[in-house]
Amino acid sequence: MSKVTLPTKGPLLSGKGWTAFFVALIVVCALAPVLNMWVPADSPLHMSDYAVALVGKIMCYAICALAMDLIWGYTGILSLGHGLFFALGGYMMGMYLMRQIGRDGNYKSDLPDFMVFLDWKELPWHWTFSGSFGMTLLLIVAVPGLIAFVFGFFAFRSRIKGVYFSIITQAMTFAAMLLFFRNETGFGGNNGFTDFKRILNIPIATQEMRMTLFALTGLTLLGFFLFAKWLIGSKFGRVLQAIRDAETRVMFSGYNPLPYKLTIWVISAVMCGVAGALYVPQVGIINPGEMSAANSIEIAVWAAVGGRATLIGPIIGAFIVNGAKSWLTVAYPEYWLYFLGALFIAVTLFLPNGIVGLVRKWLSREKTQALPEPAQLASRAVAAEKGAEPEALVSLPVDAKGARA
Repeated sequence: MSKVTLPTKGPLLSGKGWTAFFVALIVVCALAPVLNMWVPADSPLHMSDYAVALVGKIMCYAICALAMDLIWGYTGILSLGHGLFFALGGYMMGMYLMRQIGRDGNYKSDLPDFMVFLDWKELPWHWTFSGSFGMTLLLIVAVPGLIAFVFGFFAFRSRIKGVYFSIITQAMTFAAMLLFFRNETGFGGNNGFTDFKRILNIPIATQEMRMTLFALTGLTLLGFFLFAKWLIGSKFGRVLQAIRDAETRVMFSGYNPLPYKLTIWVISAVMCGVAGALYVPQVGIINPGEMSAANSIEIAVWAAVGGRATLIGPIIGAFIVNGAKSWLTVAYPEYWLYFLGALFIAVTLFLPNGIVGLVRKWLSREKTQALPEPAQLASRAVAAEKGAEPEALVSLPVDAKGARA
């Protein structure tokens, strides 16, 4: 067997990509704060507090969509339960925010109001570290990551895949939602946590804090995007794509898919947990409804609409779908769910590669048509040859004897 030549590793982003990245960075850290805090409210350029909260919330959703792209678009694992990890990160932050209320609650107690109402005498054991901001940050990462690790280890070791895996993830999320609805679990029951006052002893309701959370969310989204771009471009990312395209052939090539699938599964869960933690102080509430089946399905819809295996596509999909949702739930609230279902069906039937895939196809066609006719034939021949075997599988490293390492 001849030795396969590995593709050369290109830059993290192209020139245009870096330009777009820095433009987004400037918008998040400079332009948006200026438009909100220093442009007069009666100016058409003013960015209202409502717009700040809405865009901040959508950026949290975009992080979840990016996490979904890593496991579904690049690894071929469709999860219908990532709303659980989003909610767990939110609950970890919510517990800290409830402790920050202190004696400013309705009952003037050191315990959260809902515990006083239910006649709790002391904090339950799982609230032990909720008063520490540092420990809260650790739990935001550790709790979703640990649960994802335990679930993923047994699921992937049992080689559960396809629709069966999707159903199990949704069942896990539904079971957790029922658990969090119970008052005796110490998570606020169906009301959850709300009425937050401070974070790090700084009032949340101030304009400065809102913009700080907005900028922090934008920076986190951009940071996760760069991390995902680097990860997918590495050897680890090529193996993930090979697993997506032909897992059995990857196993015969000498790779064990379990650690690769488990690692990307945990990473995606942690990303959703971080998104949930950023979401809660901006929205002002967290309850078990965030674990509903519809919320987890929506994450998959964002990735599908924008375009799987593109990284930027799911982010675009999150903004388009949630922007439309924000408008439709006000203008036509009774038709929103029908629109969501129709959108998912339409994308599946007519846009299998999403919006980004459609744009790339159009640009490629325009570029090919601009070439002379012999060059067009050569371009099509090269494209057909590349389609003979999945690119990720071809690019797997091989040793001197021809076996993939």
